[in-house]
Amino acid sequence: QMQLVESGGGSVQPGGSLRLSCIASESRIRYYPMRWYRQAPGKERELVTLITSDGDMAYLEDSVKGRFTGSRDNAKRTMYLQMNNLQPEDTAVYYCNAMEYWGKGTLVTVSS
Repeated sequence: QMQLVESGGGSVQPGGSLRLSCIASESRIRYYPMRWYRQAPGKERELVTLITSDGDMAYLEDSVKGRFTGSRDNAKRTMYLQMNNLQPEDTAVYYCNAMEYWGKGTLVTVSS
């Protein structure tokens, strides 16, 4: 069964940066879109970005445009989310998704 494992979360101050990674256990991941979602406490899970199998960022949520960039490296079976100029409202658990598979999430906390 495909496994997805996120990493790179942590606690940063407003204006800081983090890079999240999601590593897939199987190479067939290269044929499928990959997505980053996030869920803040008390809120619904929302789609942050979708990365096509070719590595194009086909979707980016409006509130993070200009600050976040999604990408992938199929040879490494890895998807990334570069997050710059982080703001408190970005605080959430960030989840990796591909096909019907989900990672367990990595927590990003942005606070002073």
